[in-house]
Order: sequence, then structure tokens, then C-alpha cells
Amino acid sequence: MTSEKGSSVSGEPVPQLNATSRVLDERRRAALQEVDNAKFSWFHVKVCFVAGVGFFTDAYDIFAINIASTMLGYVYASNHKSLSTNAGLGVKVATPVGTLVGQLLFGWLADVIGRKKMYGFELMIIIFATFAQALSANGPAVTIIGVLVVWRFLMGIGIGGDYPLSAVISSEFANTRTRGRLMTAVFAFQGWGQLAAAVISVITVAAYRDSIIKDVSPNFNAVDHCWRILIGMGCVPGVIALYFRLTIPETPRFTMDIERNIQQASRDIEGMLSLKETNDLGPEKVNAPVASWADFGAYFGQWKNMKVLIGTAYSWFALDIAFYGLGLNSSIILEAIGFGSAVSTGSQGVYDNLMNISVGNVILSIAGLIPGYWVSFFLIDSWGRKPIQLMGFIVLTALFIIMGFGYDVLKATKAGRDGFTFLYCLANFFQNFGPNVTTFVIPGEVYPTRYRSTAHGISAATGKLGAIVAQVGFAQLANIHGTNAFVGHILEIFALFMLTGIFSTLLIPESKGKSLEELSEE
Repeated sequence: MTSEKGSSVSGEPVPQLNATSRVLDERRRAALQEVDNAKFSWFHVKVCFVAGVGFFTDAYDIFAINIASTMLGYVYASNHKSLSTNAGLGVKVATPVGTLVGQLLFGWLADVIGRKKMYGFELMIIIFATFAQALSANGPAVTIIGVLVVWRFLMGIGIGGDYPLSAVISSEFANTRTRGRLMTAVFAFQGWGQLAAAVISVITVAAYRDSIIKDVSPNFNAVDHCWRILIGMGCVPGVIALYFRLTIPETPRFTMDIERNIQQASRDIEGMLSLKETNDLGPEKVNAPVASWADFGAYFGQWKNMKVLIGTAYSWFALDIAFYGLGLNSSIILEAIGFGSAVSTGSQGVYDNLMNISVGNVILSIAGLIPGYWVSFFLIDSWGRKPIQLMGFIVLTALFIIMGFGYDVLKATKAGRDGFTFLYCLANFFQNFGPNVTTFVIPGEVYPTRYRSTAHGISAATGKLGAIVAQVGFAQLANIHGTNAFVGHILEIFALFMLTGIFSTLLIPESKGKSLEELSEE
């Protein structure tokens, strides 16, 4: 396998390119320069919404279980209060486990088969598995929790596929000047998805209020309707977006560098910039490196490339320890500090608790999550990815130290609880105005085309490993010495991981203002 300079990845000399190859290489550079210098157009808006709606659906489906698990506890737990530790862990961790598998699988397939051919297939998995969850029920041989765990694992595979595919498609279609903002806008749909899950929960619980509290004893059948509607609504945006995903064109970089068809890629670029359909053309092969396991080992066997993969992967791992540790347990943390706790008992208490949890998640989304995404959006192409990630990890380290070591003091008084809630919102803000955005953007930029999706999938999967560790750790540690008594120490552990994220960020190059070819040295 050769590079354009006439040397292999391993450094061994190879024959120089012939005259035809040089001409094709010049055409490749010129064609990609058109993409890099293109003005922001409606095509870019379409890419943003088609890719972004996937993250909206992903976030809705992932974080709706944070509220739905409380509803499931009321309906299916033997005490009609809360799921057992293992049952609650199962329904929450099944999706991250599936996501890890999907990120590795679809990341590799997108580099081998193509971005376009895989795009939309992962959304079909999400739609089907989400709808199936809403129809799940108990049976003689298996409980509803077991059924939900299976469907949420399968849904997670589809969600996992969305990460590398959407990141790579948006980065490969974007121009250099606004690439960071386009990718951030795509990822920012995640915040709207989390907010939508909380809002749908508020609306659903309010709609069933009279049914829940019509008697002294709660009507758990009404609560059963609530969680099914909440989960089932997650497939609606996916159904709307499916057609557009199936019809999005292949990225020019994949066509040039993997299929090695410069003529078709050039026509696709013309069609992209003019928003016209193009017909498939016969091959006119450019001399581009070919992906293989040997080449993969040779490329990442070089420290300059391996350290970048370590940096993007571990940074995502460290971030997701806290991001999912908080995101999937925000209801528990809000209850633990007494925020909006129900003062009533019986059926009114069930309604109040569900409404307080739903409203609390709305507040967290509006006050911290969504603003953080959009501050990143406005600054990522001017300030840069690496400074934002470093700043985020530093601030998060400080915030988790304060919340963790001051936990008992803060929750002792109303003023302290209000202060904790404010710090909690700040942590959500600086996760998104910080490493949650940049750990998604950077792996979609810094790797060569032939491994861009695979390496993004590896980085994202490492992040989901962090989410799994966080969720299992939270479930097993939170109740040491009493119900939610260990939460403060868990926040201290989060602080340690944020500190390590500072050092892994130092391994990552700055990608602001550089073309994808400059970053990957293609």
C-alpha cells in the first residue's frame, strides 16, 4: 500500500507515482478543495438535520429510561416503590452495552462497505426496538424487565451505529471553516432529545393525573400507560428521518479514497454543491492507500498516530464516566438531595414524585445541557477543540470536588440544596461546553478516510465502556451505608476521572481550520 509521496505507511520505499496517477491526484486535491472551500448551503443544513435527528432520537431513547425506570418500579416492583438494584441496573446499562457493540460494528462497516449503504439501517434497528419496548409485557417464562433488557440492548446497537456514521458523514461533507460548528450542531440535537423526553413525561403524567390519584391507593395501570407512551414516542422522529437517511449521497471522500473513483466523486461534489442528482459513472481510479488489517496495524503502530487514538478514546471514556453517571441517575441524585421530594403519600405522592422528577429533568436540560451545546457551537471554530476540552475537564474537576466533598454539608439545608442544584446544572453545562462535544467532533476529523469511521467507533465505544463502568459502579456503590448515602463519594470519583481527562487531552492535535487531509496527512 502506497502513499502519494511514494512511501509506504511502514516507511519502506516504493515506486513513484506515474504521470497518470499524478494527474488524478491533482484532480482529487482540486475536487476536495471544492468541498473544503464551499459556501454554507442548504445541502449542509440538510446534512445537519438528517444526522442530527438521529442524535435527537438516540438521546430521547437513552435518557427517557431515567424517568421510565421510576414508573416501572411503581408498576412492577414487588413493593410498588422502586426496582431492585439489579433490575434498575439492567434496564439502564443494557443500552450502553449495545451501543458499544454498535459503535465498533458500524464504525468498521462504514469504512468497508460505505457510509451511505449503512446509513439508515441503524435507524431501522432503533425504530423497531423502541416500538417493541412499548409493547413489552410479563410472561410465565420471563419478566418484563428481562424483555426490556433484550430490546434495549438491540436498540443500543442501532444507537451505537449512529455515532461514527453521523460524525463521519457530517465531517466529510462540511467545509473547513465551519466544520466544527456543523458537527456540533448535529451533536447538539442530543440536548433537545433529552429535553423532549422530560417534556413528554411531564405532559403524559399530567394527562393521567386524574387516573393515577382517583383512589387512595395509586392506580398503577395508569402509570403503566405513562411509561409505554414515554418510551414509544421515541420512534416518531426516527420514522420521520428514515427516508432522508436512505437517500443521502455517499461522501466524496469515501468514493475517492476507498472506492478510488475520482470521476464519480467529482460529479457527486458538483451535484452536492448544486443540489442536483447525479448518475453513477464508470471508475477512473485514483492511486489511494487501501485499508487492510496489516495497514491498520502499521498506521496505528506509529506512536504519532497511536497517541491520538489513545487521546480520543480515553478522553471519551473519562467524560462518559461522569456524563452517564449523572445523566442516567439524575432522578436518584435529585431525590437524594431532597429536590422536589413529594410531601404527600398514597396516590397523590406517586403523582407528585413522577411530576417532580419530570420537571427536575426539564430544568436540568434547560439550565445546563442545552446552553452548553450551543456555547460550544459558537466558539468551537474560533477558540478551537483542544482548548474547549481542556477547559471543560479542568472546570468539571473543580465542580465535582466541591459537590463531592461538600455533599453532606450542602444537602443539610435548603440553601445548600439550592446551591447543589446550581452546581449540578453547571456540571451539565461544562460537560457540553467542554469534552462531551469535543470528544465527538475530534475523532471525526483527525483520522484518514480509510479508518475515520473505524477509529471514531473505537473512541466512542471506549466512551460507552466508561458509561457502563459508571452505571454499574453507581448502582453498586450508591447505597453503601444507607439509601443513596455514598452518592457524595461517587461524585469525588467522578472528579478523579475528570482530572485524568486533562492529561489525555494533551495527546490530541488541534484540528481547527485544517482540512481533513492536512489532519490525516493524506
